[in-house]
Amino acid sequence: MQAKAVLEYTNRNTSKIPSWESLLAGISAGKTNLEVGMNRNIFLQGERADSLFYLRQGTVKLAVTSEEGKDAIFALAEAGELFGQGCLVGQHLRTATANALTDCSLVRIDKTVMASLLHEQHAVSELLVMQLLRRNIRYEEDLVDHLSNSSEQRLARSLLLLAHVGREGKTEAVSAKVNQETLAQMVGTTRSRVSHFMNKFRERGLVDYN
Repeated sequence: MQAKAVLEYTNRNTSKIPSWESLLAGISAGKTNLEVGMNRNIFLQGERADSLFYLRQGTVKLAVTSEEGKDAIFALAEAGELFGQGCLVGQHLRTATANALTDCSLVRIDKTVMASLLHEQHAVSELLVMQLLRRNIRYEEDLVDHLSNSSEQRLARSLLLLAHVGREGKTEAVSAKVNQETLAQMVGTTRSRVSHFMNKFRERGLVDYN
C-alpha cells in the first residue's frame, strides 16, 4: 500500500511540472545529442563519471561486472529516464556499464550543468526526485522478487516488464534484442535454465519469439 501511495503521489505531482524535454530544450551549452547503435556501450564501469544521460528513445541496460568477471544486470533505463546521475553525489568513477539494448537517442549532460540546474530551478530538482522515487520502488520490488520467487517466476516478471504490461494499460512487443544470456543476467540464473523456461512458456502459448 505504501508503494502504491507513493506512485500515485508522483503521478499526480509530475503532471504539474515541466518534462525533461522542455527543460533540456532551454539549455544552450553543456549538452550533447547522441545516437548510439544497438549493443554499443554508452559508458564503461571504471570510467570517469563527469556526466549523466537523458534517454529520449530506446532501452539501456545497466550492469556490474565483479572481480571474477561475472556480470549482473541491475536495471533497465527506458525512454524518458535519466541514468548515470551518481556523478551528482560524489561518484568519480562509473560503478556500472551502460549498454544500448536497442538503437538509442540520448542527451549527454555535463555534471556541472545539471548541478547548476538543480540549484537554480526548483522544477528540475522536483522532477529528479520524482524519478528517483519511482526507481527506488522498482528496486524494492526487484529485491522482493529475487528473495521470494523462483527463477521461473523472476523470468516471467522480467518479460512482463520488458513488454510494459500494466503501464498505462498498454502491452507492447519487446523491441529490444534481448538474448537468453541477458535474460539470465537479469534474473540471476543460468542461460540453460532460461532456455528451459522460455521453451516452456512458448509451449503454453505465453510467449512468441525467434
